[in-house]
Amino acid sequence: MTRSLQAVTYRRPSALESSAGERRLGLETSQGATPSGVTDHPRFFAGFLTSPQVASAALLAVADVAGARYYQRQLAASLDPVVTAGGDRLRFESFSGCGGVYARLDVLGPGLDGGEVGHGTTNVDVNNPLREALSRIGSDDPLHLRVGPEELAVTTLDGPVLEKKVPLPDRWLRGFAEAQVIAAGFDLRAELPAAEAVRFLRSLPKAGARGTTSGPRWVVPAGRGLRPTTRPVPGAVCLPGPERLIALQRVLRHATALRIYGPSVVGAAATAGAWEAVLPGMRLTLTLSPDASRGFSGEGGVLDALAADEAGEDAELIAVLLAWEPRIDVADLAAASGLTPERVRAALIRLGTSGRVGYDTAEAAYFHRELPYDARRVERHNPRLRSALALVAAGAVRLEGAIGTVTAEDGHVHRVRDEAGVLSCSCVWWAKYRGGRGPCKHALAVRMVRRGAVVERDMVRVDGGVR
Repeated sequence: MTRSLQAVTYRRPSALESSAGERRLGLETSQGATPSGVTDHPRFFAGFLTSPQVASAALLAVADVAGARYYQRQLAASLDPVVTAGGDRLRFESFSGCGGVYARLDVLGPGLDGGEVGHGTTNVDVNNPLREALSRIGSDDPLHLRVGPEELAVTTLDGPVLEKKVPLPDRWLRGFAEAQVIAAGFDLRAELPAAEAVRFLRSLPKAGARGTTSGPRWVVPAGRGLRPTTRPVPGAVCLPGPERLIALQRVLRHATALRIYGPSVVGAAATAGAWEAVLPGMRLTLTLSPDASRGFSGEGGVLDALAADEAGEDAELIAVLLAWEPRIDVADLAAASGLTPERVRAALIRLGTSGRVGYDTAEAAYFHRELPYDARRVERHNPRLRSALALVAAGAVRLEGAIGTVTAEDGHVHRVRDEAGVLSCSCVWWAKYRGGRGPCKHALAVRMVRRGAVVERDMVRVDGGVR
């Protein structure tokens, strides 16, 4: 598994301080992207939180996910949350070390007071002393929030005073991208009032509890609540690994509603889903992969967009038009770029693979952000994409009407069938997943050839990357 060492540097540790009867929460920023370019320690906000106790609990929930592994728990994992300032809101995002849970806290306009919100994305330091201090906030006395260094610190501090180094696997980066793509296919399936939300979430089994099952769970809306079902009936929502919703426990008593999002049920295969706690002036969302032992990185939702030549060119055009919007309007981008809405959506998926857009299920829209690490290598090192490129470069694909034949590296011939734009394959991968985890490398190679892709042998490097 390819990985790199991610260095995150802050001027000082984040801290919660009291001065002259006022509590001040200072979240320190690392290097990040802004409208004026890359900035070492950008400053995004200085003002008040209208619900500080709720915001503190929700921020701790995001930090919980960043430092958690819900599968193979013995392995350590911790990457500081990412903050994006979108002009009218702050978004805090994190991704679990096992790659199966994505968390996002949206602090909206009503949750902020007394300061302008900037534009940009970076990491924020959430250390153990800060976590302890935030957990002790028990009232809604005024709390001043600063995201970024104090103005004086920018001019008087020389050099970094805090550096964290954490391993950053390619699989983790791919999962971050896949979570956004999968969420774009969700619809609102149920909304529970506060009392029902608390009752349901507190009834879920804990990790390792007796009687828990390893298979997928399903729930279906029933009146004002949810009831379990043994099979995925229409309208049902999959709840794989319910213990992974534990981070929501921090904000339960503050929630006004619980919204559940998921795809349309097709067959009996487990699906991902998003669980959103509605809070005063903010939203906390957890998106779960289809299985606790299966992260988002293998879902394959981005592969078709990565394989399309035009999507790469379209993405470059769309990237120029992005302006840190908290809500990207596809129709507006289509009008500004001259592309069709379908090509704009494919370009947004392409940008998602490099961390340049996220997806908000509550608003059913993408938002602009620039993840603070080199996520471009997700595209270069995606194993199925790399294998498909190698097959095309080797001339292993032959088209015969609706049938494509692919001669694999071991000499086996696989038949790829095109039925109304849906590709199926005779390989073991397709037989196992039936397209549930994206196209196999053979189908991907056939689709690339049908689109007229030309891949030279020297474009696929020996080290596994793609030029």
